[in-house]
Parts: sequence; C-alpha cells; structure tokens
Amino acid sequence: MRAFSLHPNVYATGNLDGLLRMLEQVWVRNHTPGQGTLYLMSGFGTYNGGVRFFQTFADHINQGGQVVSFFAGSTAQRLTSRQLVEELLKVGAEVNIVNRKRLLHAKCYGSSTNQGDQLIVTSGNFTGPGLSQNVEAALLIDDVATREMHFSWTSLVNSLRNQNWDRHVLTLANMNAPGWQLLYDEYARNIILDETEEVTLVVTLSHSDTARIQATAGTNAGLGSQYFWLSKDSYGFFPPLTIRNQRGIKATFSCDIRLHYMDKKETHGARVTFEAENNLDFRLGTGPLRGTRTASQGDLAAISRTGEKEYELRLYKPGNPTFAQLLPYAVNHVGHQGKRYGYIDNDQFTRLTGVGLPSAPKGGF
Repeated sequence: MRAFSLHPNVYATGNLDGLLRMLEQVWVRNHTPGQGTLYLMSGFGTYNGGVRFFQTFADHINQGGQVVSFFAGSTAQRLTSRQLVEELLKVGAEVNIVNRKRLLHAKCYGSSTNQGDQLIVTSGNFTGPGLSQNVEAALLIDDVATREMHFSWTSLVNSLRNQNWDRHVLTLANMNAPGWQLLYDEYARNIILDETEEVTLVVTLSHSDTARIQATAGTNAGLGSQYFWLSKDSYGFFPPLTIRNQRGIKATFSCDIRLHYMDKKETHGARVTFEAENNLDFRLGTGPLRGTRTASQGDLAAISRTGEKEYELRLYKPGNPTFAQLLPYAVNHVGHQGKRYGYIDNDQFTRLTGVGLPSAPKGGF
C-alpha cells in the first residue's frame, strides 16, 4: 500500500488518514511479531509518542525481532525525553541519541522483513502532538516501491552509524553515561506548556458518558466507574501516561491530573487511562459528576489544558449559544453513535466564549 495524508482530518488518499494510522499499518496490521526490524528516526520524542506501540515493540522483540531507534538530544533544548528512552530500553529496543537537533531533524519510520522494506517519510515527530494533533504530512512507501528505488533500511542505518556525529548508544546498565545528559525529564517541575499544547478538547457526550450522571443514587444504573470516553488520538493532550496497570492481562497506561469542574466550582484529582491493548480509547475519570444530572447525552464538554497537569471542564447544552459556536470544531467522529470531537486553541476558545484561561484558582476551588 502507498498512501499520503495531511492530518488531522485534512486530506488522505485512502483510509490511512494520518501518521498514527500509517504506523499502525506498518508495525501492527501488516506485520508479524518477531519478523525483521522496526525502525524509528525522529528529532523529538516523548513518552506519549510511544505509548501506543510499547507493547507492540515488546511482543516483537520477545519473539525474536529487533527495534532500532535514532533520536536527537541536547543539554539546552527539550528534544527527547528520558521517560521515552527508558521505556524503549525496557522493552529491548536499541536507542541511539545524536547530540543536537540540527544534526537529526529527519522523521522516518518503517520496517524491514523478508518481504521487503516499508518506509514512512513525514514531518511528524515521535511525540503525542506529532502523531495526532499537529498538522503533519506523511507519505507511506510500500515494499514494491522501495525495491524499485533501491531503498534499504539496513544501508540507511549503517550509513547513520558511520557518520562522524556525537552519537550515544544508551543502556539501562549505565544511566550515568554522558548520553543520558542529552535527555530531558518530562516530570521536571519547571516544565511550561508549549503554545501548541494550550488547547481545548471539544467533545460531544454519549449515553456511555452520561448514563451514570443521570442515574439515581443507589440504583443499578449508577454502578461502575464514571468516565468521559475521549478520542483515540488524545496522545498529545495529556501528561506522560507512565502509570502501568498492575492487574489485568491487557496493558493500560495512565496519568493523574487536576480537573477543575468550572460549573460546579470544585477541583478534584482525575485519572486519564489509555487502553493500549483493548479498544485504544482514552478515558477521563469524572466521578464527581455521578448522579448530579448536570450532563446529558448530546451535551458538549470543553476540556481546556491550562498547565502541565491542570485542566478546566465546562459543560454546554444544545440550547446554549456557546454550544452552537463550539460544535463546528468537533469535526472528527468517534465510533458509529454520532460522538464527535475536535481541538481549538485556547486563545480562540477565549474569543468565542469570553472565558479567560486559566480561570481556575491555582489551588483549586
């Protein structure tokens, strides 16, 4: 298969409507675990860039395959995170860090098996926003085309290794090696959101989102956990999902945030969970809404990210003028039940709603 896309939701030549879908095609759907080598090359890398594929890499390596990666590193810039590299090394991948972004700005991904080489050339970095949120182009070139153009992942990687660059091959056995100093900590206290991360997720609410909110306390309808089900492409919208599940067979990745319920003027901790081996959904815990009847099927939720772990939640009903202003931004469909979502930058959200962000007190309500 050969395909081109400009995501999110801009243009695609087929059903692979973005970089993430192409990676899933090459590394998951069109690949047998244990066969050949999977390749990653990116100027930037974060934990959430890899969270969809950590288990894929682990299964591949455990069955005899290899994963080889190249990322840029710097002591002065936030290029590749320590959390991503540690997880890649834990699953058995080879991690090469090239000192300075200007030496490694290319973004290429793919695989090499007995059937041939597949190559994805893209503007998207191996980060949450790069895979799903930023406007990025991606071109998938199948094994027939790479054979015709005499492309070889083996030759490319050998050439990379032969360059006279400041390159470090990292290991977990020596985490004090100089190469580790080129990585940044995604949990550092001084992390400030990039303006591209200051966005609001607009999502329509389904019956599954609101059944327990509408339920009467103590009835069977109110049993179970209360969640909002979010887009499968929310990788760039949340902090690193580094909390791995300790129970159950299917792998999940989670993180904890502070959620300001602006309509209730309350602040609570909330957990975000990505189901990596089940339906690939993100879910946001909204337990304080259970039984309050503050949201119904068809309402709109606006979730604004205002800090590394700070979020503001507002609910809008169809009759509200703001609902009509925000709904056109929910351009992407989730499933087949009419649920929709989309992103709007916080400045535009402020212009449409008159709400200044952040508006919740730092300490919460």
